[in-house]
Amino acid sequence: MDRQSQTGPRTLREVIGSPIDTVTWSQALERLSGWAAAGQSRYVCICNVHSVVTARQDGVFAKVIREADMATPDGAPVAWLMRRLGSLGQERINGPDLMWRYCAEAARRDESIYLYGGQQSTLDILQRTLLAHFPGLKIAGAYSPPFRALAPEEDTAVVEAINASGAGTVWVSLGCPKQEKWMAEHRGRINAVMIGVGAAFDYHAGTIQRAPRWMQRNGLEWLHRLCSEPRRLWKRYLVTNTLFIYYAGRQLFSK
Repeated sequence: MDRQSQTGPRTLREVIGSPIDTVTWSQALERLSGWAAAGQSRYVCICNVHSVVTARQDGVFAKVIREADMATPDGAPVAWLMRRLGSLGQERINGPDLMWRYCAEAARRDESIYLYGGQQSTLDILQRTLLAHFPGLKIAGAYSPPFRALAPEEDTAVVEAINASGAGTVWVSLGCPKQEKWMAEHRGRINAVMIGVGAAFDYHAGTIQRAPRWMQRNGLEWLHRLCSEPRRLWKRYLVTNTLFIYYAGRQLFSK
């Protein structure tokens, strides 16, 4: 698989060791739609602080990000570091908003999407929500995988179902790094663009409350999630944020 997008060569910026695309919202959406229209098997990683810190500690995951067809800067700190490193004006390209914007465009193009991940109850609400906001959207299928690993024959059945659905994009909500590894394993088998969007299904379904807009704009969405689920997320945010500051400082001062 080449390292070029539909819109030309990629511009990558190393963020504490992970190559992240310097990309605008319009460019990201254009790449996805171009790949989808061509029926290409691609995968996209949405990279926040947790992602790039995990990549420094997990060689397999680091390889997945390096080989992604696009890796966008989710999380204000990642976009901030990219701007400091020379990607002037780089915005945060996050999973929930990317999915929402793409669904709006897909509805206008009469393009099908597929939903993979999350609990069945969440998927049911999510589909109703998407169709209410985007009446022309075609949801070709939705699958809630079990928490265990799929048997080979189960996985084959899932791949066949997705390919038969005709979906141009597959939105994957399994959590990091599981969703990224799943997408990498299925590139070349699933004939669609796979995008790992983390908690986007829960946000759009309303099963998890997203941070207010002012917190999102000021890079405080992580704090809202930490306050909402402190027992589950304290290590992820406090430890990984501290490590990110350390690694980012080393990178900036070694220039």
